Amino acid sequence: MLLGTWNLENLYRPGGPFGPPDKAAYESKLAALAGVVDGLDPELLGVQEVGDPDALADLADMLDGDWQVTVSEHPDDRGIRVGFLSRAAPRIVADTVAFPAKLRPVQADDSGGTAAHAGRGFLAVEVSTGALTLTAAVCHLKSKLLSYPGGRFQPRDEGERARYGAYALYRRAAEATALRALADELLAGEGRTRDVAVLGDLNDEVQAATTQILLGPPGSEIGTSGYDRPDAGDGMRLWDVAPLIPADRRYSRVSSGRRELIDHILVSHHLVHRVTAAGTGLPDEQRLRLPSVAADPVERRGAPGSDHAPVWVRVRT
Repeated sequence: MLLGTWNLENLYRPGGPFGPPDKAAYESKLAALAGVVDGLDPELLGVQEVGDPDALADLADMLDGDWQVTVSEHPDDRGIRVGFLSRAAPRIVADTVAFPAKLRPVQADDSGGTAAHAGRGFLAVEVSTGALTLTAAVCHLKSKLLSYPGGRFQPRDEGERARYGAYALYRRAAEATALRALADELLAGEGRTRDVAVLGDLNDEVQAATTQILLGPPGSEIGTSGYDRPDAGDGMRLWDVAPLIPADRRYSRVSSGRRELIDHILVSHHLVHRVTAAGTGLPDEQRLRLPSVAADPVERRGAPGSDHAPVWVRVRT
């Protein structure tokens, strides 16, 4: 089976302030997205930046075969949220924005405002394919693209840039901690026997501190000497499949001309040793064709497709 994650980039129906300006642009976007999903042919696809649940339903209607649509009930202030497209009927096991009980609110702006929960919901579902029962959580952590008071995307000075960079990092770290708490619940110490995946747009790269929070006990990452050595931490660990992606394809976005892998799939012990392939884009695509994005996301309003490439793994069932 193929399991994937994809940031759909501002999936709204036309006419609003964030989505395509007209029906023609909307249909062009949907057609581009549908072509990629059909090419991937996933069993389960976690999606981000669903601005309008009806738009995700429109996308599902364009796909080959029958699809189930599930979305989080916790959007951010622009209305974007996470969701799933799945072949099998999903059972929702969690939809939450809660921080763990001991994690205090973090500073979010110059006025002293704080964030006491995740900006977008973490949605977890269980699907049964016949060959396996998979529990997967999808997320979209706080962006590295900074915004400032008044809707600005440029700071007044470098002090403001530094402060808002710190606020974004505080929020992303807190959200990663909350997501790890959800992963603890899904794994329940049984990762050696449970098929669990955490996936989505982490808005940071493999070695980033926020990404590392999600892994659990260190020492068994893919490519390290401990990977093939079972130990007591295996039941609670998650493995980022990034090292299994061919090096020349190990990116899912291009920011100001720089390639970066900010979309991730992490899997439990029971799954990681059954991964047969991992990649970005379409499996038979010669090379990724991604636009280079700048600091102002509004510049791509109405553009077809997405500024992210899907990330996927193929798992032996």
